[in-house]
Amino acid sequence: MSVVNLLSIDVEDYFQVSAFEGISSPASWPERELRVERNTHLILGLLQAAGVHATFFILGWIAERAPDLVRAIAAAGHEIASHGFAHRRVTTESRSAFRDDIRRSKALLEKICGAEVIGYRAPSYSISGSTLWAFDELLAAGYRYDSSIFPVRHDLYGINDWPRFPGLAVRRQDGDWYPAERAGAGDQTLAEFPISTLRLAGQNIPVGGGGYFRLFPYRLTRWSLERINSIDGKPFLFYVHPWEFDPAQPRMQGAGWKSRFRHYLNLERTEPRFQELLRDFRFAPIRAAFDEQSSAGQTAGGVPLTEARTGLS
Repeated sequence: MSVVNLLSIDVEDYFQVSAFEGISSPASWPERELRVERNTHLILGLLQAAGVHATFFILGWIAERAPDLVRAIAAAGHEIASHGFAHRRVTTESRSAFRDDIRRSKALLEKICGAEVIGYRAPSYSISGSTLWAFDELLAAGYRYDSSIFPVRHDLYGINDWPRFPGLAVRRQDGDWYPAERAGAGDQTLAEFPISTLRLAGQNIPVGGGGYFRLFPYRLTRWSLERINSIDGKPFLFYVHPWEFDPAQPRMQGAGWKSRFRHYLNLERTEPRFQELLRDFRFAPIRAAFDEQSSAGQTAGGVPLTEARTGLS
C-alpha cells in the first residue's frame, strides 16, 4: 500500500507574507482587498473532489475577520491549527509578544470551531536555533505539536541539521531542546513535524511545497517526493498557501526583485499542479500522524542535535 503523506495549508493573504513585511505593515492590512476567503474555498473544493483532508494552519487575523471560513474548513472535516495571530516571524518578536500571539490565536480558533487546537506553525518557519525557547511557550500554551522547522539553509528560516522526518523536540533539565525519536521519563516533549526535504549529494533540498512547488517542474517535484516515499520509506509533509492559487492578486508596490520573484513566480500553475499532486499521492492531516505517533509510545531515549545528523536524518 502507498505511503500516506501529510498535507497542510497555511491560511494567510497575499499582503501578509514575510517577503512584503517591509512594505505592508499590519496597520495597512484592513485597507487591502481580502482575497483569502475565495482562494481558500477554491482549495476546499479541490480537496473535496479528491476526497482528501488536510491541516489548515490559520492566521488569527484572518479568523477574526472571516470566522465563517474557519467553520467551513472544520465542517468539511479538516484539522484546524494555528499560524499565530499577526504573522510576525519569531526571530523578530520578543518572547512575551510571541507568548501573547500564540495564545490569542489558539483561543480564538477554539472559540470559533468549538474544538481543541493542538498544532502550530510559525510564520515563515521562523523557529530557528536561536529561538528554540518558542517550544517552551508552545507547551505552556497547550499546543502538543509544532510544524515550524524547515531543515534547510535559507536567508529567512531553517535549521539545516534538524532531522528530516517527524519526531520529538525534547527539553532536558539544562533547558536546552534537542531532536529525538524518543524521550526519557520526566522529559518535556513537543512533537515536531518538519517540512520535507530531499537528501541529495549530501544536501537537504527543499521540495515540500510553496515557492519550490512553483519553481520546479511538476515532474521533478513528483520524482523528489516519490523518492522520499520509496527510498527513505517515509511520508512527506507538503504545504501551500491560498494566495498561490490567485494569479490575479494585486501586485505589491515597492517590493525588491527577490521578493517579487519568490511570490509571483508561476502562480498560474499552482492549481493544475496541485490537482496532479492530489491524484498522484495519498494524504492525511498532520493530526492523524500525531495520533499515530502518540499511540506508538515515543517516550524513551533521545539524541542531541549534533548527533541527529547521522542518527535521524
